[in-house]
Amino acid sequence: MSETNGAARSDGDEEQVSGAEVIAQALKTQDVEYMFGIVGIPVTEIAVASQKMGIRYVGMRNEQAACYAASAIGYLTGRPLIVIGGSSERSQETMGAFQEFPQAVRSSIYGRPGACYVDIPADFVNLQVNVNSVRYTECCMPPPVSMAETSAICMAATVIRNAKKPLLIIGKGAAYAHAEEGIRKLVERCKLPFLPTPMGKGVIPDNHPNCVAAARSRALQFADVIVLFGARLNWILHFGLPPRYQPDVKFIQVDICAEELGNNVKPAVTLLGDINAVTKQLLEQFDKTPWQYPPESSWWKTLREKMKSNEATSKELASQKSLPMNYYTVFYHVQEQLPRDCFVVSEGANTMDIGRTVLQNYLPRHRLDAGTFGTMGVGLGFAIAAATLAKARNTGQRVICVEGDSAFGFSGMEVETICRYNLPIILLVVNNNGIYQGFDVDSWKEMLKFGDATAVAPPVCLLPNSHYEQVMTAFGGKGYFVQTPEELQKSLRESLADTTAPSLINIMIEPQATRKAQDFHWLTRSKI
Repeated sequence: MSETNGAARSDGDEEQVSGAEVIAQALKTQDVEYMFGIVGIPVTEIAVASQKMGIRYVGMRNEQAACYAASAIGYLTGRPLIVIGGSSERSQETMGAFQEFPQAVRSSIYGRPGACYVDIPADFVNLQVNVNSVRYTECCMPPPVSMAETSAICMAATVIRNAKKPLLIIGKGAAYAHAEEGIRKLVERCKLPFLPTPMGKGVIPDNHPNCVAAARSRALQFADVIVLFGARLNWILHFGLPPRYQPDVKFIQVDICAEELGNNVKPAVTLLGDINAVTKQLLEQFDKTPWQYPPESSWWKTLREKMKSNEATSKELASQKSLPMNYYTVFYHVQEQLPRDCFVVSEGANTMDIGRTVLQNYLPRHRLDAGTFGTMGVGLGFAIAAATLAKARNTGQRVICVEGDSAFGFSGMEVETICRYNLPIILLVVNNNGIYQGFDVDSWKEMLKFGDATAVAPPVCLLPNSHYEQVMTAFGGKGYFVQTPEELQKSLRESLADTTAPSLINIMIEPQATRKAQDFHWLTRSKI
């Protein structure tokens, strides 16, 4: 028996506090506001104690989805994910282990923000100790704001001024850094074209005249100077390599993480520091020596022509009257009704990729999707996080969660969580009966005549015309099964008007529907 435990049992005159209460107070002291998880013995006591401390607890149906929700709310609030896990009972550790929480919080928010894991031995939770023997460390200080070297700022400004075909790429890091005001000023002051990454959408509104998202491939392929604001040259940006880019393109890389600088491609200039602070440094340079990129340049003309062409192609696809609907028809009608301040959560293959090009974001940190790791199953957890935050802040904002039918299957039971907490979420399941592509009912039945489904059904198939909306109605929400544009418009209008319950709209589309023709393959290639 440890000395701490012995003291707790022998000194009955002093007020006692449990390990669970110490954990909860330590979290509260570090400004933790939200907790997501699944309880069980002995973790239940931690959740109960946390609620008593004023921490909001959201009970999920799957630990994976709970982590997704916690990571998303960390992104939205600036307090990254801390995972608390249990282990077997301790043997010699003391209560000092609770001091790991301040270090975990500090590690999660300093430098590049990221998740931390804290392991708690099982017997700590129910351990009773003298309340006066526990000391709580003050909430850790906000991370220091670092700035780039002045010489590097001057060099970056010179490279931008000399660019013939400049391009700014706005990444998730810029959104997290709350750099929207500075970056917008830079774009408008210097008349520069910009391209957002998926979660960089909304840092500057998608409908801004300098946004060239509709000419993404052309912009990347022919730019001679690219400024990366919190965007990594990973698969999302095709690693910065030819043929997606010019072999001699000059990158100016702005990032908080030194290890990220020069990854895959050697930059012409590296600006290490807080993205918001570095943007202000660049603005100061252009204040001293004003400069604008010519709006009537051949580069702008090329980009505008490509944007006009791509937008016309998408509009033509969206206007098709044939049934079942295609992706573009669905997203066109959804975009018409979306509130400008809503959160858009998206996951899936074509659902996410096409939806990103059609569904607009006007505010920073209002789009959540599968991100760098392309992880499926994040959608409902992310939506629950955004809706929990909107409800707590009483903003009246809605969360529109756009799911492929396959992606919905990863975390579908979280619909019960959505209904239990009556969260302001509208789920749109874009249902093509499969992963990438599926089959209609008649083709499915015909195929099964040739043998058991395990032998003859392609691995990408899902059961045709599955009624996912019934998952929502089973828990008391509103469900809609739609097959036409008119039904889609009506169900979405009703769902937006009804603020008393969440809803799920199951949207049937052509099982073989795909994206419009692409200049390059987007991700990995398949010969199937």
